[in-house]
Amino acid sequence: MPEPLRVSLVQTDLVWHQPEQNRAALAAKMAELAGTTDLVVLPEMFTSGFTTEPDATIEEGALSSAGTPTLNWMQQQAEQLGAAVTGSTVFKTPAGNTNRLWFVTPDGQVAYYDKVHLFRMAGEHERYRPGQHRVCVEYQGWKLLLTVCYDLRFPVFCRSRNDYDLLLCVASWPSSRRHPWRSLLVARAIENLSYVVGVNRVGTDGKGWHYSGDSLLVDYQGQILVDEPEEQEFIQTYTLDYQSLAAFRESFPAWMDADEFDIRLKQ
Repeated sequence: MPEPLRVSLVQTDLVWHQPEQNRAALAAKMAELAGTTDLVVLPEMFTSGFTTEPDATIEEGALSSAGTPTLNWMQQQAEQLGAAVTGSTVFKTPAGNTNRLWFVTPDGQVAYYDKVHLFRMAGEHERYRPGQHRVCVEYQGWKLLLTVCYDLRFPVFCRSRNDYDLLLCVASWPSSRRHPWRSLLVARAIENLSYVVGVNRVGTDGKGWHYSGDSLLVDYQGQILVDEPEEQEFIQTYTLDYQSLAAFRESFPAWMDADEFDIRLKQ
């Protein structure tokens, strides 16, 4: 059975379209976590703020030894902290721009998920290419589903088929819709008998959108375990217990009565 997993939520303000400045600020904030956590979760587009101007902050490259400035930075941070680091950035592929969620382990291994559900109300679907795959990763024996912001609104996409223990959602979710954000995080945890971590940003971006944060950690019964006052930057680490998750799933096996279905991503 997997050991407990220490997860750190990093709720922060971001500087509009300034990757180097954001990386430096985050490195200073995250330094305190060295040796005290297993997984560090950053917001959506943590180097730029959520942008529909990808050319302003684009990073181009392949998964190779050369990497990109942010991917190299994430690998350095993961090694220094002794923890996996995850968060999304603007990324250019040969097929087009993506909103890519990276998952980088302390030994330098890289997995990624390209956001499938692009937020059409902000024109994201006109600037980025949607991902084609749902992605789960395994880390320290835990199975994690990777999602980004708007994905949270789609329960079929997020539905567990006994393939994950923790749903990660990184976001730039405006304060005008904070009630749905909080409610959907709890709903995804309850319906999937899973831990859920949602990390959002605070502050105001270059388009004037305001973010209240409301980053949450929710357990498999929908109980909120991490919930700091809105508007504030914070870093909080919480230890997830796999044994209690497994015991609850065994005592309340709702998954055994779940409907059969196939997930077909929209082309």
